[in-house]
Amino acid sequence: MSHSIYSGPVFEMARQQFKTVADHLDIPELDRDRLLYPKRAIAVSCPIHRDDGRTEVFQGYRVQHHLTLGPTKGGTRFAPSVDVGEVAALAVWMSWKCALAGLPYGGAKGGITVDPYTLSPRELEALSRRYMQEMIPFVGPHTDVMAPDMGTNEQVMAWFMDTYSMYQGQTINEIVTGKPVSAGGTLGRREATGRGVAYLVGRALDHLGIEAGCATAIVQGFGNVGLVAALALTERGVKILGVSDHTAAYYDPAGLNVAELQRYAARRGHLAGFSTQGLIDAADLLVQRCDILVPAAIEQVITGDNASKLKCRILAEGANGPTTPEADLILQQRAAEIFVLPDILCNAGGVIVSYFEWVQDLQRLFWEEAEVFDRLYRILERSFQQVIARAKRDRISHRMAAMAIGVNVVQSAKQTRGLFP
Repeated sequence: MSHSIYSGPVFEMARQQFKTVADHLDIPELDRDRLLYPKRAIAVSCPIHRDDGRTEVFQGYRVQHHLTLGPTKGGTRFAPSVDVGEVAALAVWMSWKCALAGLPYGGAKGGITVDPYTLSPRELEALSRRYMQEMIPFVGPHTDVMAPDMGTNEQVMAWFMDTYSMYQGQTINEIVTGKPVSAGGTLGRREATGRGVAYLVGRALDHLGIEAGCATAIVQGFGNVGLVAALALTERGVKILGVSDHTAAYYDPAGLNVAELQRYAARRGHLAGFSTQGLIDAADLLVQRCDILVPAAIEQVITGDNASKLKCRILAEGANGPTTPEADLILQQRAAEIFVLPDILCNAGGVIVSYFEWVQDLQRLFWEEAEVFDRLYRILERSFQQVIARAKRDRISHRMAAMAIGVNVVQSAKQTRGLFP
């Protein structure tokens, strides 16, 4: 596909990753575009009344990668960086993630180009509802199921669900996941991604013969994923040496009090100003010595410039696409030193429990929290074992193994179904 609307560094990264795995799998050139390029991309204008009386128009997107295995599934982010290329890349990664976990979904992603922190609560509600209103012709419980992402949360999902339900004339809980429990959400969804990261870190520690009680960690990103992962690692006995968000980074070789940081961030909305001690440059934080490094914020933070300087034993990718292809080449050379938990495995807990929420909503039958996490850990365990076995069998990196499994599943399903004439 020579002329494509999908461009930018993040989509180029997804395309490069796919090319590498397609070469490894010997996928014919003629079959590759159908596997890589999204089925559908939607761009919408979202006008809202600002509190000062102005009308402002925001740009919204939704990309549905493939519907071969079932409806598409993916988050909706409100961030200044959102463009169709970034959204498409995230949708592609979501496809491989769902396929690796064995979920009956294709990948999707959506978003609005906006800094949500510049909106009042009323403006945020107006924009959320307008975006869903514009998406109604293209989404549905068996077509595309939304979820939260950067800049959105349970409340935004509740507004999405209410807007869609009002249009349908009945309550359709299953149109979105990541909702409040009071609106048809599932117990455990908010913590699922971070708890999943901590579970897989535990499995990697076991694999390497490292005691959790003797291990140290640095967590980049203190949003939902990073915070929950830090708390869950602390519960396992891991000492947290460093944390950061978009406003500040802290490092203390004696260990940080994550609960105190959590309370401060809950009050202030960020980490800046927590302390004058332990402040460190955010880029330097990533290369401090630790057993576990968890990038849990944005894409492309482990790069060709810093990958050779990492001093961790386990790289647990809580974020989507935190490691560039250039960094990947370096990490492959350091495979004996650094055990990589690739993003499509490491952060799959969120979409797995979103799947559970969707199933519960469809059945109108809800599970206890213990059942949610028991099922989550069983799926993560199976995926972990598959990735380790594939990497060992084919002598490839963990990322290549995870991607190969995911791409194989989608490729096989597309071949089996054939091409509609």
